[in-house]
Amino acid sequence: MPRLPARTGPMILIEAQGIAVRQGRTQVLDGVSLSVSRGEIVTIVGPNGSGKSTLLRALIGALKPNRGKVRRAEGLRIGYVPQKLHIDPSLPMTVRRFLDLPHRVAEDEARSALERAGVAGVAHRQMSDLSGGQFQRVLLARAILINPDILMLDEPTQGLDQPGQAAFYRQIEDVRARLGCAVLMVSHELHVVMSASDRVICLNGHICCEGTPEVVRAAPAYRELFGTGTGGALALFRHEHDHDHGHPHGHDQHDHGHGGTHDAGSAGGVSEPAKQEHAT
Repeated sequence: MPRLPARTGPMILIEAQGIAVRQGRTQVLDGVSLSVSRGEIVTIVGPNGSGKSTLLRALIGALKPNRGKVRRAEGLRIGYVPQKLHIDPSLPMTVRRFLDLPHRVAEDEARSALERAGVAGVAHRQMSDLSGGQFQRVLLARAILINPDILMLDEPTQGLDQPGQAAFYRQIEDVRARLGCAVLMVSHELHVVMSASDRVICLNGHICCEGTPEVVRAAPAYRELFGTGTGGALALFRHEHDHDHGHPHGHDQHDHGHGGTHDAGSAGGVSEPAKQEHAT
């Protein structure tokens, strides 16, 4: 399989080259190019329906672009944290048992993952009894079990209050420091994004602007996307451009409640090496 070419500077782990995704008659992504290098934290922001979750699915290989390529470093290990995960509350399942799905893991590995995720004492608790913040940290623990090269997180703090959001993102920074992995996440919490990210990408079917938090903060597209919200948070507004996108944008399949579309067998780490390239 084709590999990413050798380059000077930080190692590029994953790269999208002009990818486009159409769902039915709706062009969800068009001409999106980006790369993520080892050790950096990159955050994708944009309004609902901008293609953020679709882009993550294309990058991990769960969705094949209609056009363009996704190239990955050889043997790339991807840890994935979904937006939400529904577990039937009537189904008895401890955190430790959850970490064994779909493959059994050693006791010391499970203990280490929970410690790194900041929930060392919950192994024998029922998944249904966890708080929202604890639940998301368990999903994080499952994702880092494979010692990933890159963590991908799809709005992992959805439904958490601001202190909970800030604490979770501090944990992400700690995991990055310990594992040396890259982080690519989708987020609406701009007050956290600006402090926790090395690079920010504004997406609305295509990339509107990107760069360091300081560069993006000064960009007209960023000001059109975000405004001051309650309690110092930055609230997401409808993204309007002074140019024509030339196509409608569909909505990502988000579930903001507990009835998420991911099942327990698909959340967490993508343990097998992903294919190096998808192309049409």
